[in-house]
Amino acid sequence: MEEINPKENRKVVRAWTFYDWANSAYSLVISSALFPIYFSAVTTVNGSHEVQFLGRSFNSESLQSYAISLAFLVIAAVSPMLSSMADYSGQKKKFMFFFSTLGAFSCSMLWFFTGLENLWIGITCSMLAAIGYAGSIVFYNAYLPEVALPEDQDHVSARGFSMGYIGSSLLLIFNLTMILFPQWYGGVDNGTAMRFSFLLTGVWWFGFAQYSFAHLPKDPLARPFERDLLAKGYRELKVVWQQLQETPRLKAFLIAFFFYNMAVQTVMYLATLFGVQEIAWPDEQSKQSGLIVCILLIQFVAIGGAHLFSRLSSRFGNIKALIVAIVMWMLICISVYFFVYVPLDFYVTASFVGLVMGGIQSLSRSTYSKMLPDTHDHASYFSFYDVCDKCGTVFGTFVFGYVNEVTGSMRDSIVALVIFFLIGIVLLLRVRRSHQLKDLNLR
Repeated sequence: MEEINPKENRKVVRAWTFYDWANSAYSLVISSALFPIYFSAVTTVNGSHEVQFLGRSFNSESLQSYAISLAFLVIAAVSPMLSSMADYSGQKKKFMFFFSTLGAFSCSMLWFFTGLENLWIGITCSMLAAIGYAGSIVFYNAYLPEVALPEDQDHVSARGFSMGYIGSSLLLIFNLTMILFPQWYGGVDNGTAMRFSFLLTGVWWFGFAQYSFAHLPKDPLARPFERDLLAKGYRELKVVWQQLQETPRLKAFLIAFFFYNMAVQTVMYLATLFGVQEIAWPDEQSKQSGLIVCILLIQFVAIGGAHLFSRLSSRFGNIKALIVAIVMWMLICISVYFFVYVPLDFYVTASFVGLVMGGIQSLSRSTYSKMLPDTHDHASYFSFYDVCDKCGTVFGTFVFGYVNEVTGSMRDSIVALVIFFLIGIVLLLRVRRSHQLKDLNLR
């Protein structure tokens, strides 16, 4: 019987997109919505946010930020080595499984984080969950050119993000019913409901990921394990770096992606903090419920945004669609700087953020995938993409926080984001001038 080409197998594409359904529970429940609220609550004593960790005093919000930043730095440092090893040995799926399981297990272990007496559990497990999530995404993204033809990659990438937005939102809504309506669950207290949501996030991630691992194609290479595999991994990475020097349009796109994605990721991670500090909420309860509503609003609008920009790219080309998205991001930032002060304005802004968030993430991934040379080393190439993503996140959030610290206003930090977006547009225009883009429908 003739073997089915993975790129023509709908089950394989479905399995690939389903991993977004599985892992996005982390990025919403743990990274954006519930865990930051819980962490702040259990580390605040009599109005003080000062905590002791590793023998010194920290502001609890800063400590959480440092932990995530360190996790991103770790994965940015090791993912090129790991992905090149995965490409050389033909073990991409096994690497993806390891990081996925690490992340899911770490999420579930947050159940045991009950307060300051075991703060180390909260810090350690949140870091390991971030490393597991980021590490698995490197290999997950590397499957895109293997499961979809170039002309289908925009659509398939958008489907993946849509699946993630839907799945994570459904889980968050269920978790919120435990928090907001404890009588439905035997009067469970707020803290226990929060910790159960962390446990359930890990179970959700691990359980649904098994469908993806069961149907994703085997790696095209199957080299036996060798004792000097680590050294060969570094040599393979060096080869990919040299190839990047010989593909200037791909290198230019990575630099452009670094700048505009730096601003996008900063907005995604710090939008909640901006809403806490800069929006005039009526009371504390309105603030918490309003922020969660905004997060859900962004998630659902992002589903349509991913598909909208997929259609724009098919009609006008990827680079033009990306430039449109970045211009919209700039207009959003400028509007927030001048006009967004009350909850209604914040809700409207969240809708526009969702529209461009889904589009720019999906298009960036598929555009990079289309630009790759004909190679089996997809994980190694996507490791550079991931390093740009993670380093940009660390640098962008640092700049945002530093400007806020110097000026005393988060609104002033928005100016830095506008500059990042502007640099990204200029660099994308350079990519667009390449004559090689026409055949790939990237203009």
